[in-house]
Amino acid sequence: MGYQIIGDTAMLLHFGFLAYVMFGGFLGWKWPKAFWPHLIIAAYGLGIVLIDWPCLLTEIEEWARVSNGGAPMPNGFIDHYLTGVIYPREHLLTSRIVIGAVVAVSWAGTAWRAAHRGGAAPVAAPVKKP
Repeated sequence: MGYQIIGDTAMLLHFGFLAYVMFGGFLGWKWPKAFWPHLIIAAYGLGIVLIDWPCLLTEIEEWARVSNGGAPMPNGFIDHYLTGVIYPREHLLTSRIVIGAVVAVSWAGTAWRAAHRGGAAPVAAPVKKP
């Protein structure tokens, strides 16, 4: 029972992690300082995908599954829960490009809003001559 709870919690945190990687950059539109934590998390997510860094949440879920008598996920969290379920297997690259584009748009929006909110002087109304 305890291993099941740990595994389910790791799975839910994993979905939250992926949602934050994809959409967390939009928090910077309201709070510009939120960009920096998102940059770190997105870089870690990119490292997991490109460099095959280990994912702590995947390892915890695997451990809990096996300790509970279940089978490990053959190719990790993404292959188990997303690939072939949320999008077809042949569109893995497309899904990664879409995620990257969403992150890029969120960061560009954060930069644009910061530039127009921060140091830029507001546009003055025209002065009427007496």
